Amino acid sequence: MTTGPKQPYVPPPPKTLFPLVRHLSFFMTPLLAKTPISANQTTTISMLSGLGCAWAMTRGSWAMETAGGVMLVLCYILDNCDGEIARIKDQCSTFGMHYDSFVDFIVHVGFFAGLGVGVAGSTGQEAWLWMGMAAAAGGTVNYVISLFFAAKTRRKHEDAGDYDPTGRLAAEKPVTPEKWQEWAVFILRELSRADFCFIVLGLALFDLTWVLLPAGAVGAQVYWAALFIRNVNEFHV
Repeated sequence: MTTGPKQPYVPPPPKTLFPLVRHLSFFMTPLLAKTPISANQTTTISMLSGLGCAWAMTRGSWAMETAGGVMLVLCYILDNCDGEIARIKDQCSTFGMHYDSFVDFIVHVGFFAGLGVGVAGSTGQEAWLWMGMAAAAGGTVNYVISLFFAAKTRRKHEDAGDYDPTGRLAAEKPVTPEKWQEWAVFILRELSRADFCFIVLGLALFDLTWVLLPAGAVGAQVYWAALFIRNVNEFHV
């Protein structure tokens, strides 16, 4: 029995309003696919844009924070594009998967650290710096714990032979939360994270990014603690 040529991967259009960033990446991906830029290079550009945002936040001015918000939106768009580029160009790899996770970690830790430096410098109050560092520390703990859970889950699926040749689950389907506690975790860990860049940009426009520091200092700890809630890793967008 013969089979026809392999059909190129076509990213599906977003089915829901949220996350908003996917509506932008849906239009950006085809443009990037026509260039020589690889999936990992797309991830690198995303990281540079995110670190540019972190640096802009250290300046402590409205103009730089707004510019940082724009850079973070670009970072998020590219972060959504890199996986699609990998599938379109057949560049899926374990390294790319881990690189993407590392970039997400370093961008968000850098953002909160940079924001803490900027607000502390503009107000002269050191407490803002410590809140930024607490948020960054919480993000680091979250990344380390996520690596542990990801490795544990991957070993389970590898033993069961659930992965296709690209290293993805052959029948990966998101699980919909049902109880209010599960919805709360879902919104905290997934929807707010997926569109966090728009929250930053909106607050920057009104010179209110400082509110993210106390929220991040506490929320980052709640965020990693949510990993221990049963089945929380099954809920994703």
